Amino acid sequence: MKVLVTDPIADAGIQRLRDAGHDVETAYDVEGDALLDAVSDANALIVRSGTEVTEEVFEAASDLIIVGRAGIGVDNIDIDAATEYGVIVANAPEGNVRAAAEHTVAMTFATARSIPQAHNRLTGGEWAKGDFLGTEVNNKTLGVVGFGRVGQEVAKRLGNVGMDLVAFDPYISEDRAAQLGAELVDDIDACIEAADFLTIHTPLTDETENMIDEEKLAQLEGGYVINCARGGIVDEPALAEAVEDGVLKGAAVDVFADEPVDPDNPLLDVDDVIVTPHLGASTEAAQENVATSTADQIVAAFEGEPVINALNAPSVDESAFPKIQPYIDLADTAGKIAVQLFDDRVENVEVEYAGDIAEEDVDLVTASALKGVFEPLEWQVNAVNAPQIAEERGIDVSETKSHQSEDFQSLVTVTVSNGNNSISVDGTQFAGDDPRIVRIDGYRVDAVPHGHMMVARNEDSPGVIGFIGSVLGDHGLNIAGMFNGRETIGGEALSVYNLDDPVPEAVRKELHSDERIIETKYISLDNGE
Repeated sequence: MKVLVTDPIADAGIQRLRDAGHDVETAYDVEGDALLDAVSDANALIVRSGTEVTEEVFEAASDLIIVGRAGIGVDNIDIDAATEYGVIVANAPEGNVRAAAEHTVAMTFATARSIPQAHNRLTGGEWAKGDFLGTEVNNKTLGVVGFGRVGQEVAKRLGNVGMDLVAFDPYISEDRAAQLGAELVDDIDACIEAADFLTIHTPLTDETENMIDEEKLAQLEGGYVINCARGGIVDEPALAEAVEDGVLKGAAVDVFADEPVDPDNPLLDVDDVIVTPHLGASTEAAQENVATSTADQIVAAFEGEPVINALNAPSVDESAFPKIQPYIDLADTAGKIAVQLFDDRVENVEVEYAGDIAEEDVDLVTASALKGVFEPLEWQVNAVNAPQIAEERGIDVSETKSHQSEDFQSLVTVTVSNGNNSISVDGTQFAGDDPRIVRIDGYRVDAVPHGHMMVARNEDSPGVIGFIGSVLGDHGLNIAGMFNGRETIGGEALSVYNLDDPVPEAVRKELHSDERIIETKYISLDNGE
């Protein structure tokens, strides 16, 4: 597999990919047509914040499986386009958490005590001891906007030096905030009004762009702003003006709306604004951690294993993966069989789990079942974009679980239907790697889901199976396996044939010439391989 790296990462990540047997090509600072050319034959793309991964990139990279972001922020990646093209997007949120948190803490102390300004005055020949009156953080309130991994780590550290903690995050529980000693408030205004120091730890989105504006800064009067998250969350001209005019005592900024920062950016001209060039993740340990984490996720994607930090694909805990792994392909196959047996328009897909498998996290299995259903309809479908395809087509998807399974330790059932008709395919996994289709539309069978298959509905009468076998044999079609099920003696039966070759339409027409044959369907699995 080919991995393209377009932003510098630590050598440890590149080496890990090469040790796994993959080709790694670096092409730093490529953009425009050069980027499209470079990515055209890549199976994976690794970026940091410097590469814009647009819809054009996904359109140009037909072999792309995964985009790995060596870091947290993914606002430079069009995730909707990635999902549409079936490409996994994964980041490395843990690798630089400690580094980003420590830089935030350092910036907090630096602005509270004017450390860079005092340093510059002293190295410039001035002993300006009387010009700097700092602020102690003890007994002050830290307002944390965004209480995710980094926000929590900052809160732990500054809470331990005597700061009171107030947090705003609509996606965190009160219990989790309380565990860290923080009061969780319902809106950002309450957080800002309570704060002496305000630190921001949210992604840059349409909702958070310029979220901290002139009005919000005025609410923090006499306080400090620290932004080591993403540029563009704080209105930069408004922040510069608020510090310049004395509304705020100071600010510390590590990230900018445009990077590298424009020399005319107003934040660079205000004495009480401390700036650093996006150093939050710039530690040796952090760079190695995010590089190796990203490499590990790419290797996992190539090997069909769970991508732990996938942002647009179902993922599963690494320890739980062995329990569901056998059912991923099984659900895919059951979906393929069901849709190829269904003669009508698909409006609903239901995936049912019974027995031990119902105890597991099965999102990835359900996505694989959808992939199987949609594969005959879509030229490029996988577990990443299958749920989106269902939504776009207006297909209802449901998932049910039952902890009891009548006949099997675990059973997965895929049903496709509309308002009038439906068909179900049940599969299970025997000991070892031995998947079986055990029921089709209620008929009990024991079929190996592989290669070329023919499903026949016929009257349950003597000689029918022999007739089918004779016709197939007359046309040189070898039967590798045959499985028969029936409702009642003399009623309707269903037979499944594993064959070495495809079943031509002429053969099926000859079979239908016998009035005992109700229906035949040819099914191709894995392109007949």
